[in-house]
Amino acid sequence: MAAEPEHIAISKSKGIKIDWQDGHHSEYSLAYLRDECPCASCTGAHGTTPQKSSYSAAQEASPFKMYTPTLRMRDVEQVGSYAIRIDWSDGHNTGIYSFDHLRNICPCEECKARVEDYQATR
Repeated sequence: MAAEPEHIAISKSKGIKIDWQDGHHSEYSLAYLRDECPCASCTGAHGTTPQKSSYSAAQEASPFKMYTPTLRMRDVEQVGSYAIRIDWSDGHNTGIYSFDHLRNICPCEECKARVEDYQATR
């Protein structure tokens, strides 16, 4: 069964909220979305070294860190009826976030527990 959003709310400075047709609700921060980019360079597809970002870790770092520009979405566009593409303020724009991918990376406690249960049985 494909993940189908009922409603998507986008804040270019905060993140994305999705109400799914099955009643589930997901909220994704900008840092989390950027770190979970599914593009080939970020995931290491084709045998390359993954170039994942670490914006989430930077948010948890010391408050006395050097200034870094705030991550923002410059633009978000729909890709067909199955995904969105995000143009990031750090210049990255090749990730196509399918609705299935977004549902699979949902950071809510219920979904994290489901993933942990699945990994424990493997």
